[in-house]
Amino acid sequence: MNTIKQRTMTVNGMPVLIEGEKNLLELIRKAGFDMPTLCYHSKLSTYGACRMCVVEDKKGEIMASCSTPPRAGMEIKTNTPRLREYRKMILELMLADHNRDCITCEKRNNCQLKELAERFGIDDVRFETYSLDGTKDHSSPAIIRHPDKCILCGDCVRVCDEIQRVGAIDFVHRGSRMEVMPAFNMPLAETKCVNCGQCAAVCPTGAITIKSNIAELWEMLADDNTIVQAQIAPAVRVALGDEFNFEKGENVMGKMVAALRMLGFDDVYDTSTAADLTVIEESKEFIERYSSGENLPLFTSCCPAWFRYAENYHPELMDNISSCKSPMEMFGAVLKEKAKKDAEETKSKKKTKVVAIMPCTAKKSEVLQERYHYEGEPAVDLSITTQELATMIRETGLNFADLQPEPIDMPFGIASGAGVIFGVTGGVTEAVIRHVVGPEDRNTLAEIAFTGVRGLEGVKEVKLPFGADKEISIAIVSGLRNAEELIQAIKKGEAHYDFVEVMACKGGCIAGAGQPFVEDRARAERSEGMYEADRMSNVRTSKSNPITDALYRTMLSGHNAHRLLHYK
Repeated sequence: MNTIKQRTMTVNGMPVLIEGEKNLLELIRKAGFDMPTLCYHSKLSTYGACRMCVVEDKKGEIMASCSTPPRAGMEIKTNTPRLREYRKMILELMLADHNRDCITCEKRNNCQLKELAERFGIDDVRFETYSLDGTKDHSSPAIIRHPDKCILCGDCVRVCDEIQRVGAIDFVHRGSRMEVMPAFNMPLAETKCVNCGQCAAVCPTGAITIKSNIAELWEMLADDNTIVQAQIAPAVRVALGDEFNFEKGENVMGKMVAALRMLGFDDVYDTSTAADLTVIEESKEFIERYSSGENLPLFTSCCPAWFRYAENYHPELMDNISSCKSPMEMFGAVLKEKAKKDAEETKSKKKTKVVAIMPCTAKKSEVLQERYHYEGEPAVDLSITTQELATMIRETGLNFADLQPEPIDMPFGIASGAGVIFGVTGGVTEAVIRHVVGPEDRNTLAEIAFTGVRGLEGVKEVKLPFGADKEISIAIVSGLRNAEELIQAIKKGEAHYDFVEVMACKGGCIAGAGQPFVEDRARAERSEGMYEADRMSNVRTSKSNPITDALYRTMLSGHNAHRLLHYK
């Protein structure tokens, strides 16, 4: 009994056992009390700026629960009259220096500041607004900065530095003049921002939001002289349901296909089909490099935020990055090539536009890159996020839950399970291993799954036998800070790898900034949703996909495979 007492503290009169919680906030939430926060994220450093999570001890001392470790014998309260008045005062001060155009704000349906104002009954702001000027930074192709909505919580600064190691934005000035901005208030497009959008994902207000291409897409869909084709990234199928109250990680691919057709798309395809092409091309490239020993390790090229990071910070590694386009760009080129041939045969004057539904904000930048263009024009004309698609579905008035699932269109109607798992960290590697190593049988696939490629850890290492007497050393990284640390280890000779998979977002595309925001548990559920889709596929390896086989015998024969599927 004494041992338990030594590990117990009291929260609102309730004894709570201390079990390794790093701060009072975690322990209070374990006890069942929903503490308000605006600047706390468990995977970021503790900043303690918003002060919404304050508690009061038995001596009347007020402390921030996010930065106070629990101690046996402590007695705290979370909802005294004093604390309620304190929190209301904080919220009023934030709102006094905040653009309150809530009806038209991009984050009006998911604004934590608005939710807390409603929760604490803020119906008036007693303080004068003093520094709003309406400035917006639209320069980035992926995100928009709206400084008038910034509450100085520091979430964006910390995720950009601590998780992504980019540091494109930071605090400047002091006191009442403090702001968050790029150095010298440069337009974001002129910084080394990689367009990953993780700052927008953690922003609790509308200070940083994803740039919307919805209006442009509606115009495209309304044009009778345009054939609009959609391709859906693997990770979108396990995240879109979050916006419509489905179970976390539930695969809603069939309903999404039905919704896209009702929105006006002429053809709907699965980007996983092109992921199979990526596996084949990247595997071939890897084997050639491994055999010659040149430009190793081979880094993957699927993630545009990682690609831009390498360009900005490690140009010396560009020869080590695969020459393969991303699956999205490969599919765009294939679809445009087919559209060109079809138009020649039918004498059609209609234009074909390819729209990608992606979990990623950096794809909005990727579609603009000339290296990926098809015959002088974008191979993919527009990239929208999962959240943008949800907005369009709601705007149309579709009852998503009631839609009957529909299949994707032919002639690209088959994708392998290997292509589907591209959306989770380690998925690219597992798909490549399946292609290179063994036959498509249950035992072999199970053995590959348990080599260490799966899991949401930021860094994973795998060693696999290859040939009679060789071994392949593989690293799987998600989060750009992890990528940077791995690169430094390689340069110092502390680590050696033959193949490195890099995803900018922690957990991979399932946690892309274009997805509904996720915490760790939802990442795991989305990951399981991807692997479930793989298990249910009747084609498990890329080389077994009859669609890719047919493409290589026709459209991708000879030099065409390199012309359409590689950027150099």
